[in-house]
Amino acid sequence: MVRKIFFSCLLLLPAAIIGLGRLWPPAYWAFIVVGPLLMLGLVDVTQKRQALRRVYPIIGHGRYLFESVRPEIQQYFVESNIDGMPFSREFRAVVYQRAKGARDTVPFGTQRDVGRIGYEWMTHSLSPCRTPEQEPRVRVGGPDCKQPYLASHLNISAMSFGSLSKNAILALNLGAKRGGFAHNTGEGGISPYHIEHGGDLIWQLGTAYFGCRTEDGRFDPERFAEQAASPQVKMIEIKLSQGAKPGHGGILPAAKITPEIAAIRHVPLGRDVISPAAHPEFSTPRELIDFIARLRELSGGKPIGFKLCIGHRSEFLGICKAMLETGVAPDFITVDGAEGGTGAAPIELSNSVGMPLRDGLLFVNSALRGVGLRDRVRVIAAGKIVTGFHMVRTIALGADLCNSARAMMFALGCIQARRCNDNNCPVGIATQDPGRVQGVVVSDKALRVQRYHHDTVEAFLELVASNGLRSPAELRPRNVLQRVDATTIKRFDEIYEYLPHGCLLDPAEVPDSWRDRWQRANAGGFGTAPWSLMPPRPPNT
Repeated sequence: MVRKIFFSCLLLLPAAIIGLGRLWPPAYWAFIVVGPLLMLGLVDVTQKRQALRRVYPIIGHGRYLFESVRPEIQQYFVESNIDGMPFSREFRAVVYQRAKGARDTVPFGTQRDVGRIGYEWMTHSLSPCRTPEQEPRVRVGGPDCKQPYLASHLNISAMSFGSLSKNAILALNLGAKRGGFAHNTGEGGISPYHIEHGGDLIWQLGTAYFGCRTEDGRFDPERFAEQAASPQVKMIEIKLSQGAKPGHGGILPAAKITPEIAAIRHVPLGRDVISPAAHPEFSTPRELIDFIARLRELSGGKPIGFKLCIGHRSEFLGICKAMLETGVAPDFITVDGAEGGTGAAPIELSNSVGMPLRDGLLFVNSALRGVGLRDRVRVIAAGKIVTGFHMVRTIALGADLCNSARAMMFALGCIQARRCNDNNCPVGIATQDPGRVQGVVVSDKALRVQRYHHDTVEAFLELVASNGLRSPAELRPRNVLQRVDATTIKRFDEIYEYLPHGCLLDPAEVPDSWRDRWQRANAGGFGTAPWSLMPPRPPNT
C-alpha cells in the first residue's frame, strides 16, 4: 500500500507542481525541497538489499537510524546483565553480519560475565587439529533405508509456505541449493516454490497430511508416493508435535490463505486452517512404527523419521519398546525444544507446555542408548540454535545434526516485528500481502542465507578443530563445561545422566530413576496407564 501511494505521488506531484507554479511561482521552490525526497524514495523502491526500504520508501530509513546506535544499546544491556536482552540483540547481530558478508569479529575482548553461575564454554587443545576444507557430512539412513542422505550439520528447520511468503521460501531453498544443505518444508506441503530452485528437501507430514490428503483429511498413499518420488525429497519427517505449541495442531490464519495455498493444501478458503492435534492414521506407538515402515516402502526406501517435543517421557519409551518388538526403527528423530518459535500459537502453549531442548535431547539420547538403538537412529536437534558454539554444545549433549529456523529468518531480513500471525509482516517474510512480499528479493536473500550457513558451519568446524578433534563426530559431553556455583566447574558428563548402552534391556540394570517410567511405557498405547486404572481424583472442597 505504501509503495502504491508513493508511486502515485511520484507520478502526480511533478504535474501538480508545474500547474501550481503557473498560479503561484514560489511553488517551484517547493520542488527543490520535495525533489530530493522523491529521488530518495525512487532509490528505496528500486534497491534490492533492504526489504523495509522497498516496502516503506523514505520512512523505512527511521528504523536504520535507530539501528545505527544499537552497538551502544547492546553494550548497555550486556553490562547491565538484563536477563534475555543479550541473546536477542547479540545473536541477531551475528546472523545479520554473517548474512551480509560483513566482519563478524568483536572488539575489546569478551563481553560476557564469565563468572556467573550457568556460564558455559568448551575445552581446547594445545595441539589443535587443522580445520577441514570441506564440511564432513552425516549419513542419515539405517539398515532398512535404500536411499540414505548425506546431511550438513546445520539445516533449515520447518517453516511452511503459507506461514512464510513465496519469496521467502524461494530464497531459503535457493540458499540451501547453493550451500549444499537441506530445507525442511514444514507441514504445509511441497509448494512450487520449494521445487523451483532444486534445493534438497525434508518433506514434513503433519497431522493434516497437506499434499497427500484425501478430501476428508486422511492419508492418501498414492499422492504420498507421487510426491515422495521427487529427487529433491531427501528425507521425510512425521510431525508428532512441535516445541512452540506441543499437543496442539498447526494454525494458519484465514487472512494468510490465498487460493494458491488452498489448492496446495487442499483446504477451503475463508477460515482458519487448524490441523488436528493428533494423527488419525495411528494411535499407538506400535502403529506409529508400522506407519514409518509403510512410508519407507512407499517412498522407495528414503530416510523416514519423526519430530516431537518431549512431553510424557513414558510415551517416548513406549515408542522405543515398539521399535524393539517390531525390529523397525526410524532413520532419524528430530527433538524440538519448547523454546522453539512459531508464527501463531496460544501463549499458554508457547510459554508453558513442553520440555526444553536440552532436557528433551538428553532424555532421547539416553533412551536410545538404553535400548541399544542409538547407533541406528540419527538425532536432530532444534531450538534457538544460532552460532557455532550452539552447534558444538548441542552435538556434545547428544545430537548428530542441528536445525535452525529463527537464525534463517534473521538471515532473510526478519526484524522481529512480531506480526507473523496477522499477515502484516513489514519485511515481506511472514505474509501473503503482495505489496510486502515483493520486498524480499530472492537472489539477494538467498545469498544471505548461504553466507550465514557457510560462516556458521565454518566457525563450528574451527571450534571442533581447536578442541583437538578431527571430526564433529568425536564431540562428547566432556568437551563442554559449565560453572554450577561460584567455586565449582563441571563437565556436561558430570552434570547430566547418560545411560549405558543397552541397560534398559536387562531389568537388573535399569537405573532406579528410570525404572517406574520404563515399566509404565506401553507399546500398545500412548499414555501412562488406562484411565480405568488411574487413581480416583479427590473431590473439590
